[in-house]
Amino acid sequence: MIASKLIKNKYSLMKNIRTDKNSLFVTGIGTNVGKTIVCAAIVEYYRADYWKPVQSGDLHYSDSDRIADLITNTSSVIHPECYRLSIPQSPHKAAKHDGISICPEDFVLPETKNKLIIEGAGGLFVPLSSHFLMIDLIQQFQSDAVLVVRNYLGCINHTLMSIHALTSRGLPLKLVVFNGTFDLDTMEVIISHLPGKTTWTTVTEFLSLDKSSISSAFE
Repeated sequence: MIASKLIKNKYSLMKNIRTDKNSLFVTGIGTNVGKTIVCAAIVEYYRADYWKPVQSGDLHYSDSDRIADLITNTSSVIHPECYRLSIPQSPHKAAKHDGISICPEDFVLPETKNKLIIEGAGGLFVPLSSHFLMIDLIQQFQSDAVLVVRNYLGCINHTLMSIHALTSRGLPLKLVVFNGTFDLDTMEVIISHLPGKTTWTTVTEFLSLDKSSISSAFE
């Protein structure tokens, strides 16, 4: 019965996350949970623009570069980062290494007529500075949130804490994406704690990561 409910609900995906807000902020329950891949799929689905405000390290091939390589539509604009930091560390540490300070007032949403998909760095409480966290940036933008979840020991705890953090600040959680293989018991617990207007979907492991797999991710 659990399995049938999960399968039935999965296919209500994107039609249920329509929002009058122009931006969706994609965050995760931690680092390396697949935010960039999910961003690529959502950008492709909506023919949206993409923006990563802070890139820490990998400047030779950034997340913006990966998105550009994975989407097929030519109407999407990849907006330049506000900060390009030289080392792959927490943004506050990478900024200190580069001799700069990250300031809230430096972040201004790019102007676009398309929907804008914003990718955060790490999870909600990643520090951009000593007193400015990633969740503060979501609140500053007043964006709706998308939460990417990866299956590992502890993911239920991290997911429920992330949900609580968003809802306690009044930040709408539009979508939870289960990225990769999950057992039904884990999914059932997480789904049972979703806010009433939050929908969810799954993205399976890709055999190959290319334009074709991204374009069909949400079919």
